[in-house]
Amino acid sequence: MFNKKITDSELEILQILWEKGPCSVRTVHEVICETKQTGYTTTLKLMQIMFEKQLLIRDDSSRTHIYTAAISKEKSQKQALSKIIDSMFKGSPTSLVMQALGDYKPSEQEIVEIKAYLDNLQKDNR
Repeated sequence: MFNKKITDSELEILQILWEKGPCSVRTVHEVICETKQTGYTTTLKLMQIMFEKQLLIRDDSSRTHIYTAAISKEKSQKQALSKIIDSMFKGSPTSLVMQALGDYKPSEQEIVEIKAYLDNLQKDNR
């Protein structure tokens, strides 16, 4: 299981790669610059570090290196959520769900989807 800590800056780059697919450093840097100022060399260095940490895969078969996320968005979300459940909710997914729904008013459609999900969980447990 992947267990390296992902920083906020690394997560930002991963989200770009999950959304856009394989990209050059320049492309990632341009997306980041839409919301904040940062130097190109900062983006480059961070992506090199992420490659060393095996967060990214690098294709260096051409002059411009192309990077791809080495961990899927879904796997990353599951890992982060497991960590939150264990550390913040003492291992109780029920407490997490109750807290989330207590602070957020789901739409009617979301309530229907949640009920359907719970019904499926209940059927699977029988």
